[in-house]
Amino acid sequence: MLLLAVDTSGKQGSIALARCGAGENCTRVEIEIVEVVPLTGGTFSAQLVPQIAALLEKHGYSKSNLGGFAVASGPGSFTGLRVGLAAIKALAEVLHKPIAAVSLLEAVASSGAARGRVLAALDAGRGDVYAGDYELEPKVQMHSERLLSREEFVAEAAGKAVVTPDATLAEIARAAGIPVERIEYPNSGVIARLGWEHLQRGETASPEELEANYLRHSDAEIFSKPAR
Repeated sequence: MLLLAVDTSGKQGSIALARCGAGENCTRVEIEIVEVVPLTGGTFSAQLVPQIAALLEKHGYSKSNLGGFAVASGPGSFTGLRVGLAAIKALAEVLHKPIAAVSLLEAVASSGAARGRVLAALDAGRGDVYAGDYELEPKVQMHSERLLSREEFVAEAAGKAVVTPDATLAEIARAAGIPVERIEYPNSGVIARLGWEHLQRGETASPEELEANYLRHSDAEIFSKPAR
């Protein structure tokens, strides 16, 4: 099976092509990441479709060879997420292939060495934190994903290991005496591996069902005034 993964959630994004052997029962470790192609932030809408076409052609494939899709569903940039989700919705609808929506917080939690109960953390700006409370053994289970203040983040992290790619959040956790692991920001290769697991478990979304996981309201919603 050939899997296309897309992440347009942040300032920098990427696309990945992954494949499994003929047995179709690969584990996450056995999935082969064929290539990860970076995308420059700010121009995702112009780059995404041409880059997908170029990646497939480079490795001798066409879109008809794709067996499924994985996409980062958030949290992250409102505009960026919409671009990635719209492209995957369109491809999946045309090709009638399944979609696995992968939370960035799940990707962060799974990228660390810690197992058991972990708190994945991403900088949400404005002094806030995107926090995902996950149990990683015996299987990945999400307890909650929330937008927290930094004070709430410290309180929520008590008794858990924090996993984050953000230096500031790592330092806040260390200062509070909380065990923390700082990781590289997960790319679409990580999304592909987790997406494959979702597909194997039947955790899929149709193009109509696929939604972004923003966790916070947009500025328009926050600052809009109720009609009188």
